[in-house]
Amino acid sequence: MQRTVSAHLELKISGKTNMVFSIAAAQSAELVSESLTFVLDGVAIEPKEIVDRNGSRLHEFISGPGTMMVDYRADVAGRSDPAPVEDLDLITYLRPSRYCESDSLLPTARSEFYGLKGHDLLTAVTLWVWEKLSYVPGSSLVTDGAARTLMARRGVCRDYAHLVIALLRALDVPARMVAVYAPGLSPMDFHAVAEAWVDGKWWVVDATRLAPRQSMLRISTGRDAADIAFLTNHWADLELTRLDVLAIVDQLPADDASQLIQLG
Repeated sequence: MQRTVSAHLELKISGKTNMVFSIAAAQSAELVSESLTFVLDGVAIEPKEIVDRNGSRLHEFISGPGTMMVDYRADVAGRSDPAPVEDLDLITYLRPSRYCESDSLLPTARSEFYGLKGHDLLTAVTLWVWEKLSYVPGSSLVTDGAARTLMARRGVCRDYAHLVIALLRALDVPARMVAVYAPGLSPMDFHAVAEAWVDGKWWVVDATRLAPRQSMLRISTGRDAADIAFLTNHWADLELTRLDVLAIVDQLPADDASQLIQLG
């Protein structure tokens, strides 16, 4: 499988700010070629790369005020395995988190999915969220968590993933959030999905059904949206004025929602 991904961002920065980007393919990707540039008012900035225990690659630097252009492109061959699982992961991804309030949603989870286990549970939760929510761009706030999403019955990919994760954690299934490049996604953007730990493996779950899971490319992995943001900044304000994302694959696969898929 050959995949080509790219991202172009333009930002207006009001003052000196610390910036952390997470737009590069994860460490496990089989890269054929890759380029990443940060240019502020015509001057290139060299970032520091930080890799977390899940293989997410963060690029950090301090920028002054001005107009910044960010460009990323990668060609990826084949599929890769998730980073090795640590005991701490299976504890961390069972706990409630900022956007995945599994403790609040415990009564709902038990009522709707009582008696289901393993892959049957994954299929049931994914179908339930797909049926209960409507995909409506711009319908949610960046502060919305899974509980609010369920009440509103609408959202975007991050909201779908948060609700899936919260329900699974409530039923004692470790679950986490993954930012991906998703060939076939329309409109094209960064995409968010869930991963669930069942029978000793991480299985990718996407209740939006907007893109085939087989060709998705991992960017970053974490508890929820707070851990996988494509941009975090501190100290000064900035405005994202343009965002273009591209993800293509040599052959776009068909995806059966009931099929078990590992993210590669």
